[in-house]
Amino acid sequence: MDEAVVAVMNTLDRGQEIHGWLMHTLQQAINDSDPQLAEHFFTELERHRPEALRYFRKPEF
Repeated sequence: MDEAVVAVMNTLDRGQEIHGWLMHTLQQAINDSDPQLAEHFFTELERHRPEALRYFRKPEF
């Protein structure tokens, strides 16, 4: 999940929106991951790029 956070950060740093294949891939990885890994993703994203949280839905386990 750390690589996913970096991908989000890099995308936003380039001034791009998160959509299309990247959005689909990241959301599917979140949905399919272990709950602790998903929570880690959201914790790190909130820590480094909280504005990116609007793109993602937290899974309900």
